[in-house]
Amino acid sequence: MKIICVGRNYSEHARELNNAVPEAPMLFMKPETAVLQEGKPFYYPEFSKNIHYELEIVLRICKTAKCVGKEFAANYYDRIALGLDFTARDLQDQLKSKGHPWEIAKGFDGSAVIGSWLPIDAYKNRNIDFKLLKNGVLAQEGHSDDMIFDFDTLVSYASQFFTLKQGDLIFTGTPAGVGPIQIGDLLEGLLEDKPVLKCQIK
Repeated sequence: MKIICVGRNYSEHARELNNAVPEAPMLFMKPETAVLQEGKPFYYPEFSKNIHYELEIVLRICKTAKCVGKEFAANYYDRIALGLDFTARDLQDQLKSKGHPWEIAKGFDGSAVIGSWLPIDAYKNRNIDFKLLKNGVLAQEGHSDDMIFDFDTLVSYASQFFTLKQGDLIFTGTPAGVGPIQIGDLLEGLLEDKPVLKCQIK
């Protein structure tokens, strides 16, 4: 299983981190061992002092896709979920400043939290609202219409470089409002005001 993630897919998030808005989807990957599901807690690792939450809509690929045109891309994903792309921001900043790859800041164990899967049909061709509550307080709010590159564009683009297989995941990017987590925090994701993700930080 591959986990393909999209960086800077909301312009306001790019700006809050002082990054340029991309002209094409900016992709990176996490290993399968990054997945944390079924409401399991996230244990704060010793190698970082500044891990950030990033709430995202996640797509699940339902059949093999290679060089798929955008007009056909919707046929290749069937489920939607909310996910947390945990980022060791201190490690990422250190590595980026040296021009080094920053996979260890994004792909560590448990860094891809995934909530409940829902059929995509009810959410196609509409603006999808999603929210993150941190200890019961609104921390992030996003709308799929604000994405720079929509779902079909992302699936089509990724399939030009990687053969997508059934079960592969695409994290579609985070809106503005990312921030640090602390031990004891409770993170809850809402999709159209429906609770679909919960993660306790330990």
